[in-house]
Amino acid sequence: MILGKRYADLARQMAAECTDEKRKAELLQIAANCDVVPAHKPQTYYQAIQHYWFTHLAVTTELNPWDAYSPGHFDQHLGPYYEKDVEDGILTRDQALELMECLWVKFNNQPAPPKVGITLKESSTYTDFCNINTGGIKPNGEDGVNEVSYIILDCMDEMRLVQPNSNVQISRKNPQKFLKRACEIAREGWGQPCFYNTEAIIQELMNAGKTLEDARKGGSSGCVETGAFGNEAYILQGYFNLPKIFELTLFNGVDQMTGKQLGLQTGDARDFKTFDELWDAYTKQINYFLDIKVRGSNMIEQIFAEYMPVPFLSILTNDCIATGKDYNAGGARYNTSVIQGVGTGTISDCLAAVKYNVFDNKKFTMDELLEALKANFVATRPFTTWLPTRLRSTATTTTMRTI
Repeated sequence: MILGKRYADLARQMAAECTDEKRKAELLQIAANCDVVPAHKPQTYYQAIQHYWFTHLAVTTELNPWDAYSPGHFDQHLGPYYEKDVEDGILTRDQALELMECLWVKFNNQPAPPKVGITLKESSTYTDFCNINTGGIKPNGEDGVNEVSYIILDCMDEMRLVQPNSNVQISRKNPQKFLKRACEIAREGWGQPCFYNTEAIIQELMNAGKTLEDARKGGSSGCVETGAFGNEAYILQGYFNLPKIFELTLFNGVDQMTGKQLGLQTGDARDFKTFDELWDAYTKQINYFLDIKVRGSNMIEQIFAEYMPVPFLSILTNDCIATGKDYNAGGARYNTSVIQGVGTGTISDCLAAVKYNVFDNKKFTMDELLEALKANFVATRPFTTWLPTRLRSTATTTTMRTI
């Protein structure tokens, strides 16, 4: 509320100094909106968007409980405001689209809270993974598509920004017009929207213990995670590096970076006669490290509950007030702890490559593979001897890029 008042005061100050009458009117409108939200419920489409943005800023800056905070079914939330404003003659479709596009710019320019470690090294422009769900169905089971749904589709088509990560929920109850418009955008080839099956999402959430109504309100957030919007706490407790564990398996549990025995001694990979033996060793290593990770995650969960309260996020999440418990302490209606397995694409490629080349077609031996790994794929013997005869004459590099 204090933040909203500060913005209102600043907008009026800027308006007083502005000589452009059009911009001055915009600044005064901004001030009027901030007089209402977030202290009071929004009265207009414009105020509803502003209200959400204040909420978004507050959540993503409160001790960084998580990024990827999403507005859920934004089209369903905004639909009644849009319809009333159009009926009252204070909003046109073009104006509504422009306001949505302004919000898109804010999403794209607002990075997630500061990152550390590897994440910081990987990207200095690590953005907030907000995922906008459009379409689907309403909590009562009826078609959830409205005019704002099409405005959002037009917005993503015109803006073509990396963030927010927009998707469409496709239900059998949605009109063909909605599906066709989404397909028109997708065929342009720039990566959005994603297509999700509403009925499958609902069934998945119900399988996880959500009620039918809460499942209908749910959808995708973050990258692709499915959850019950406004009712569920997602406590991310770190990452689980699947390719690294495979590397440890290939070297009998010894870490090649440090030379330390980190994993189980599951056997020398050069002695494995079949891929099944390698797979068995890998699953043993997975279970070993998973036990360690779960013990660590239990400690993290306790630390979050005791030392990282998030009062603002807690008042936004259903049942935290009723239970008298913080979001990070199990207060939400549904509480989900997340260990994020990473490198699934990489480990799939690794397993397929080793199975195909070492065991099925014997293009090279396990010993040759291990030597290549130790050398970071700089060939320890002429690289051309690793290639089929028909390709040797054209090979000029001495570095293996893939297996």
